[in-house]
Amino acid sequence: MNITMIGTGYVGLVTGTCFSEMGNEVYCVDVIEEKIESLKRGEVPIYEPGLEVLIENNYKNGNLHFTTNLAEALENSEICFIAVGTPMGEDGSADLQYVKQVAKQIGEAIIHDMIVVNKSTVPVGTADIVDSIIKEELEKRSVDYNVSVVSNPEFLKEGSAVMDFMKPERVIVGTDDADAIEYMKNLYEPFTKNHERMIIMDVRSAEMSKYASNSMLANRISFMNEIANICDKVGANVDNVRKGMGSDTRIGHSFLYPGCGYGGSCFPKDVIALIKTATDNGYDAKLLKSVEDVNNSQKHYVVNKIKSVLGDDLTGYTFAIWGLAFKPETDDMREASSIVIINELIDAGAKINAYDPKAMDSAKDFYLKDLDINYCDSKYEVLEGADALVLITEWKEFRSPDFNRIKSLLKNNIIFDGRNQFKNSFMNKNGFDYYAVGK
Repeated sequence: MNITMIGTGYVGLVTGTCFSEMGNEVYCVDVIEEKIESLKRGEVPIYEPGLEVLIENNYKNGNLHFTTNLAEALENSEICFIAVGTPMGEDGSADLQYVKQVAKQIGEAIIHDMIVVNKSTVPVGTADIVDSIIKEELEKRSVDYNVSVVSNPEFLKEGSAVMDFMKPERVIVGTDDADAIEYMKNLYEPFTKNHERMIIMDVRSAEMSKYASNSMLANRISFMNEIANICDKVGANVDNVRKGMGSDTRIGHSFLYPGCGYGGSCFPKDVIALIKTATDNGYDAKLLKSVEDVNNSQKHYVVNKIKSVLGDDLTGYTFAIWGLAFKPETDDMREASSIVIINELIDAGAKINAYDPKAMDSAKDFYLKDLDINYCDSKYEVLEGADALVLITEWKEFRSPDFNRIKSLLKNNIIFDGRNQFKNSFMNKNGFDYYAVGK
């Protein structure tokens, strides 16, 4: 098939590239000319394992195109995906300005029948809005093309997005158009050959599925963080509690790891947007509000623990930070716990040495750009001259460090583990003062 992918952000770039890998001809469109030219040069704006090689190969073999010319892309395509950002508005709702803008441009540009697919995370009712805008533009042009607007929410996990797309757990398609259903089945057939994973439903249920899924996962994280905090008070080991809970098949082990709060581009924004949707429709989403409240307070947990040990005034202390990204295998720092933790430590008078395998440029250039931080080139360099180690992001290279080397580099043998990564290690038998979530 010939496909237009509007938006070369995280979702659009991964989705378009993976479709091209299966032999489709994909036109990735963006309004930022500099970004398009960079992609043509093989410069990928995000870090995602496996993505750069796929882009390079498919661009070279002609399956993947990058352009700012939407009209040309649509002329050569029978299906068009909207994958632009839906940032959180001031009132907490999803800001649909870019989706609406693209819908208008589609209506102005198409010259034949088109299937338009909402891939962006959008609130219930957005497909109706997109459909209305496109039809309005077609009427202005006095043309009548058959346009079907479909909801196809993404379920990509940063750090494993390529694998998630290539081997999806499920593909949700929201439409009542039989022809659109066949198109979508044919498009996704190479990804679902071994097992039928496509779920067909109405548009509004498809739109709701994305928010409901992310909110459920966020709920599990906040629930486990609250359990960890209670364990901390009563002297229980949250890791043992987690294992006991997870062995129940009705619960399972996924998303039951305590830590210093969730972040990223999806969970914080989507939980708040669903709360706003509920409020707008006359429902008080008390559970979701609590999920958000617990997450916000959890981001202060590490600093509160540090202050309980070292005092409120941290002047003269230097902390070695392991991890800045909101999760491993990404350079994404949106809503990352590290932002809150580092700002609070500096406000309390501390100095910061920081290391992250991928996110340091994001920190320097945007998220922490106004702070005086010493960025280091390795996980051990960051320890030199530091009083304590603070683990924030559980990258693989932090899982089995040389604790003897850590001890030799730290001025004080103190570790604050914001991800419970070293809970069952031998640290406490080797002269470390160790503090973890739920210890």
